[in-house]
Amino acid sequence: MRRRGLALAVALLAAAVLVAVAQNHWIAVRLGIPPSLAVTIACVGLAAALLVLLTSFDLGSRAVLRLDWFSPALRRLKPDQYASHSLTGRLLRWLVPEGLQSDRMSKQRGLLRKTLRRFGLSWLASPVRRIVQTICLVTFVVLFFYVCWPYDARPAAESPNPEIAAVEQWPSHYSDNLAAKEIIPAETFLMIDPLVSLSTAVASRSWVWSLVSAAAILIVCVLIPRGFCGYLCPLGTTIDLFDWAIGKRVKRFRVPGDGWWVHIKYYLLAGTLLCSVFGVLVSGFVSAIPVITRGMLFLFDPIQTGTLRGWHLVPAMNVGHVISIAMFLGVLSLGFFRPRFWCKYVCPSGAVFSLGNLFRITERKVESSCINCNKCVEICPFDAIKPDFTTRTTDCTLCQSCGGVCPTHAIKFVERWNVVELKVENDPPTHETALGRRGFLSLAGGTAAAVAGSAGVSLATKAFGARLDDPDAFLPVRPPGSVPEQEFLEMCIRCGECFKACPNDVLQPEGFQQGLEGLWSPLVNADWAGCESSCNACGQVCPTGAIRALPLAEKKVARMGLAIVNEKTCLPFAGQEECDLCVQECNAAGYHAIEFKRVGTEVDDNGVPIEGTGYSAPVVLADQCVGCGLCQTRCHAINVKERGLLGESAIIIEAGEGKEDRMMSGSYIALRQQESRQRATAEPGVEYFVPETDADESPFGVPESPFGVPESPFGVPESPFGVPESPFGVPESPEMDAPDDDPFGTLNLK
Repeated sequence: MRRRGLALAVALLAAAVLVAVAQNHWIAVRLGIPPSLAVTIACVGLAAALLVLLTSFDLGSRAVLRLDWFSPALRRLKPDQYASHSLTGRLLRWLVPEGLQSDRMSKQRGLLRKTLRRFGLSWLASPVRRIVQTICLVTFVVLFFYVCWPYDARPAAESPNPEIAAVEQWPSHYSDNLAAKEIIPAETFLMIDPLVSLSTAVASRSWVWSLVSAAAILIVCVLIPRGFCGYLCPLGTTIDLFDWAIGKRVKRFRVPGDGWWVHIKYYLLAGTLLCSVFGVLVSGFVSAIPVITRGMLFLFDPIQTGTLRGWHLVPAMNVGHVISIAMFLGVLSLGFFRPRFWCKYVCPSGAVFSLGNLFRITERKVESSCINCNKCVEICPFDAIKPDFTTRTTDCTLCQSCGGVCPTHAIKFVERWNVVELKVENDPPTHETALGRRGFLSLAGGTAAAVAGSAGVSLATKAFGARLDDPDAFLPVRPPGSVPEQEFLEMCIRCGECFKACPNDVLQPEGFQQGLEGLWSPLVNADWAGCESSCNACGQVCPTGAIRALPLAEKKVARMGLAIVNEKTCLPFAGQEECDLCVQECNAAGYHAIEFKRVGTEVDDNGVPIEGTGYSAPVVLADQCVGCGLCQTRCHAINVKERGLLGESAIIIEAGEGKEDRMMSGSYIALRQQESRQRATAEPGVEYFVPETDADESPFGVPESPFGVPESPFGVPESPFGVPESPFGVPESPEMDAPDDDPFGTLNLK
């Protein structure tokens, strides 16, 4: 009764914390605890209390906390024996009709057990784990291929009421579409990979908002040790599928489970973090979720785009694509050595959770009824069982497959300090020691390799990297809202999520233009397409803040570059013919950042211009251009590809000092206000539009999050400077809602 009372008290306390934080976020903030972290801690506490409470009702168990949810092996029971202490088993026996259940007295399998056995032994042994794995993999696929698929967005129909139509001129269909489909954030799995946020924070020397999510999943794994690897990770489930379909059929490359490779993940983790200390971010190359996200992007996104939209809309591949695909296939191919070789021995994200297992409160225990049958060792997917059948606690994921095959029901998953009826350790002898001579040499060699490797990679990356101090170095146009270039290279994990969410593939992966430092980072390819004015998806799906999550009002005025007209090749400037393609596209997008001036006008003997001579040539208004690239896209599609008049677009978006806004924090609207005031002061006779904002508002016009970054922009009020106008006070073009089924794709001209 005392245990039940304590569990009930803890559950009520955790529930009270949940309610308090949900209603008053400022309570957690005042205490210095992020609300999401406080909610996670309270949820874990509530779950643990409920498990303790449920365990207390199991009269056959002397455990305080029992997490058995495996399907126990079928065996004949004595009258005083329980079928199992599994919570799921008891629930199933209560819910499933008797006709479908197995007969414990005759050991006759029921329909449910027979069905699970057909899926495989691991499904029969631990169906909960397999079901959760399946749900997580399906969720990952849906988030990536559906939620981040922008092409089902359509512009809203124009209102017949002129006043309403004026308010609704600026489209938001891409932004609204993503918000409507994001029941959970599209970057959820990237957020909960702790190595992603930890390495990014170290490399950039800044706070990364996803650190809270990483801390939350690590706290959950205190209750379910390394549960991320055993249940949630979509890469692990994909590797399971590969091993089942292909890997198990090839035996010739098999290696033993006690070689030098068994601790690679720790050395790889150390090397990754050391590179971050040196300011080089390599976690995107080796972390579990970026690996599978980028693999899905480069392997399957072209198939999806080509099948559903047309193969001519699939961007060309470069050497970076080939390297990434080879790395992803290499991760899967490690299964030829041993099943789940990557997860067992290589994955540095798994190493983070293995170290987190040191703080576990539950673990796998083996009772004295063990008969040394070795079935648990054979089925364990993580090599977490020693030769004496006890547990390598840093490797165990609590998958519970071993519990489901144990013929004597000797395996239990209980509190860490439970020592009831345990088997004798080192029987049979394991011949394992804490750190012998070979272990010491392996540790020393691996540590030296990690240090030397990280130092070498860091030096090589910096020496042959972006060379930002070189004025002639390649400087790509980055997505709107990108942080300064040096910080961007230190925060972008090259996951590819922004590419997937970007309409018309405006963002494409960089090759080796900036060496290894820029590989797979997003750049704007304005020859292919321009940045949609109704889209802010790249910042919304970025898991590290390398691209800031901007409300659409902010994105409208965030400069990503500046359009530069090449007067030597531009058709009107060159005196060849009239051309207003760039002006049309800019006005249709609502920016009105290009106007005409008359060039090449002939004059008579009296110096009077001759009517009908000369051409109207485009002039870019630098204070209104945001560098969306739509003008370059149109010029390239028509004058370069279709008509063949030019070798390259006569108007090109360029990045660099004074041409783009790259800020770690702050409001782009406020920056435009400041620039407008400065111009008005410099030219007193000229009136400039200065958008107004409430001084009490956050830089984005929405409440600040407790972490110092703007909260999700979905559902925020309209732009503080007035929706009917463009960001610069010019009435917007009624052509803004151009149909997406334009022969050229409108904003995706080829």
